[in-house]
Amino acid sequence: MQTSLAPEYQNTVDGRAAEAILRKCVHCGFCTATCPTYQLLGDELDGPRGRIYLIKQVLEGAVPTRKTQLHLDRCLTCRNCETTCPSGVQYGHLIDIGRKLVDAKVPRPVTETAVRWALKEGLPSPLFAPAMKMGQMVRGLLPVTLKSKVPPRQDAGAWPTAQHARKMLMLAGCVQPSMSPNINSATARVLDAAGIQTVVAAKAGCCGAVKFHLNDQEGGKVEMRNNIDAWWPHVEAGIEAIVMNASGCGVTVKEYGDILKDDPAYAVKAARISALTRDLSELLPELVTQLRSKVSARAGQIAFHPPCSLQHGQQLRGGVEKYLGELGFDIKVASSEAHLCCGSAGTYSVLNPKIAYELRDRKLANLGEMKPDMIVSANIGCIAHLQSGTATPVRHWVELLDEALKK
Repeated sequence: MQTSLAPEYQNTVDGRAAEAILRKCVHCGFCTATCPTYQLLGDELDGPRGRIYLIKQVLEGAVPTRKTQLHLDRCLTCRNCETTCPSGVQYGHLIDIGRKLVDAKVPRPVTETAVRWALKEGLPSPLFAPAMKMGQMVRGLLPVTLKSKVPPRQDAGAWPTAQHARKMLMLAGCVQPSMSPNINSATARVLDAAGIQTVVAAKAGCCGAVKFHLNDQEGGKVEMRNNIDAWWPHVEAGIEAIVMNASGCGVTVKEYGDILKDDPAYAVKAARISALTRDLSELLPELVTQLRSKVSARAGQIAFHPPCSLQHGQQLRGGVEKYLGELGFDIKVASSEAHLCCGSAGTYSVLNPKIAYELRDRKLANLGEMKPDMIVSANIGCIAHLQSGTATPVRHWVELLDEALKK
């Protein structure tokens, strides 16, 4: 797609990056077939091809409007279109650029600005944990819409104390330790059973995705640099890998090298961090070998929802169900629309609840056809969002594996 950049975007980092991405687009429209918002709304401007045209127009000097902003806002950033695209268009990067340029010229309503500020500052904040604890204490009194965002308190269980020669870093995350602390401790126990010690760097915090995708890209980069600083002594000491058990964080950390490539102080370190990062599911081939004799698989049908950040963002598909199947679990993905987003998408379910809940219910209906005893996923956002719409337990797959270990 040929683009003639307006003077204000010529010779800028964002302008050059966007132009290179747009050049790959051939207008084929294959992306619309797998775009969740286009599926629901049927509007060309609520599909990737339409949003690409909107961004192209802004780059060429057209004045964006509130309508432009709303169409870009309604994108889930699920990146399903990237999986579908035959030309390799990096749509996820382009939508981040487009939102940045449009938000610089289109003011938001005061209420909307306040909500977005509260999300980007509140979720990664140290105050989130006590706020969540307080919410859990009065959960029974909360209105239904708020109650769905506050899971019941969860016992994390014991953290393993054994020392191992093999060591891997793990990002605790910003909301996961408060909402579902057992995911991290289950990860540590499973790795411990395989002879791997889990190390958590105390000063590592949010991966940066929340702020970055709410268009506080500089704030997100600050959090990314903080994590690199916290991890770097462990990297220099020879840590084997950085394990991510939240696929939304994993896809972001794997992109640190690209996001910070123009930062002279962090470019090399960021690339190294990205190279070391592994989604927990990428360890499963080895874990199967190490744990086969230590696992007693539970009976019952398990439905697996692969998060978009796993199957589209990281391009990791089939591993969880394949290797848990080898360990004796009856685990399957939905026979219909397994590729579509569940509607969680980070803060999307707060900012665009109508679309988010329609997608959630559509996803649960497809998963429900299996009549599962449990639904498992690989990202805290998906887990919490799906659980808000079903009585069937929704958990992280590593919790399932942890419970199956012969204690």
